[in-house]
Amino acid sequence: MITWKGVFPAVTTKFTADDKLDFKMFDLNLQAQLQAGVNGIIIGGTLGESSVLSSQEKEELLNFTLQQVEGRVPVVLNIAEGTTKEAVKIAESAAKKGLSGLMLLPPMRYKSDHRETVAYFKAVAAATDLQIMIYNNPVDYKVDVTLDMFEDLTACKNIDAVKESTRDVVNVTRMINRFGDRFSIMSGVDTLAMESMLVGAKGWVAGLVCAFPQETVAIYNLVMAGKIKEAVEINRWFMPLLELDTFSKLVQYIKLAEAEVGLGTETVRAPRLILEGEERKAILKIIRDAVAVRPSVSQYIQNGKHAVVL
Repeated sequence: MITWKGVFPAVTTKFTADDKLDFKMFDLNLQAQLQAGVNGIIIGGTLGESSVLSSQEKEELLNFTLQQVEGRVPVVLNIAEGTTKEAVKIAESAAKKGLSGLMLLPPMRYKSDHRETVAYFKAVAAATDLQIMIYNNPVDYKVDVTLDMFEDLTACKNIDAVKESTRDVVNVTRMINRFGDRFSIMSGVDTLAMESMLVGAKGWVAGLVCAFPQETVAIYNLVMAGKIKEAVEINRWFMPLLELDTFSKLVQYIKLAEAEVGLGTETVRAPRLILEGEERKAILKIIRDAVAVRPSVSQYIQNGKHAVVL
């Protein structure tokens, strides 16, 4: 059973120079996440470049992740499909593979209305006993999962969390005021994660954690321990990096950060291309300036276990 709290990295997918899955680098990063004390792993999201992976590659990546994690934390698969039929098919097979839960976006490539969106979510929920976190990101995916929609979804017991990416921190309070603890709220926007947790979010579905796992876990731990001054200080250092998660090229930017700290490579899959020219110089400067004054956070994490403030 998943406890939707803590830091859940939306991990990147690593590729070799000849465009194959790079399991060696993927595992290097995965182990760094686990060592830092993250509370779950999410695969197949935007950062994972899921839209350009073949079905076989997704299967191989999923099996490898489950094998390497070895049950230490939940493994969650993102579902982002254009048809209800395909989403249901994935949900039906997910539990057989040993997954712990699902992250579920509204239908892709079609702006569904209230009735259609709820029907889609309910169909997927009915196809599995796995716990489901709804991914609410109207900025990027155009469908706003409203409070009234969540009211309809309370009928689905296994829909019990939301990745809150509306960019409106007040929505955390709105959800809590209306539903109490019925839905666990996980912040899905790196730049707003600390503020969201301060007003009631239980955790952080994170992006820059892919390159900076210890700092991400440290902020979560400090907020949960009420050590806000310390959390704010690290968050201020982190902010120029966290803002890299807010651009359309977030995959390239975060992979460049991973490469700079030795936790990945820049390699992406077309149509994405590796950064070059002035753009690459600008992003590298942001990363290198931050790394040059990287704070020590080891006192705020407990390596190898679910993180606690020491």
